[in-house]
Amino acid sequence: MGQGDAVTDIREDGDPLWVFAYGSLLWNPEFEPAERRRAVLRDFHRSFAMRSIHHRGTEAAPGLVLALDFEEGATCTGLALRVRDEERREVIEALRARELISSAYLEKRVLLETDEGEVPATAFVIDREHQQYCGGLPLDVQAAIIAEASGGRGPNADYLFETMRALRALGIGDPDLHALEEMVQNRITG
Repeated sequence: MGQGDAVTDIREDGDPLWVFAYGSLLWNPEFEPAERRRAVLRDFHRSFAMRSIHHRGTEAAPGLVLALDFEEGATCTGLALRVRDEERREVIEALRARELISSAYLEKRVLLETDEGEVPATAFVIDREHQQYCGGLPLDVQAAIIAEASGGRGPNADYLFETMRALRALGIGDPDLHALEEMVQNRITG
């Protein structure tokens, strides 16, 4: 099964709009969700697989941001965020402006597993064919980039630290990100 087989294109309809939060949307969704549910997305994992040339880096010195990267059998735990019906158009337009700034993400409809049942949701998935895709970088290389990079939304290290703070608050473990957090902190503090 390939990346495109796991998800289908999003469509606008009358169903509630849910958004899958796995990185910065956990701690900075830029909207107040009507509901939050812990959620699992199958066949994708959270990883620093996208070079950031806008928000956490520049074209001259790209940073790294988290992406949902396809991997059969993998899982990613995050939050399903339900958008208030009256804010649906405004929120999806703001999310598209934020997440699709360089077309490295694909907006997809995915099926999330929650304790209350399955939820169809919008997720922003990395396009492996895009020039900003960089999946599989060793953690020490990721740490070196994250410790130094900065972009329009601030230092790349802050993005990692805020994401880890949110994951810990939610009780979501991520061993790679935990190791990366320690490596970046050591590089910053010397």
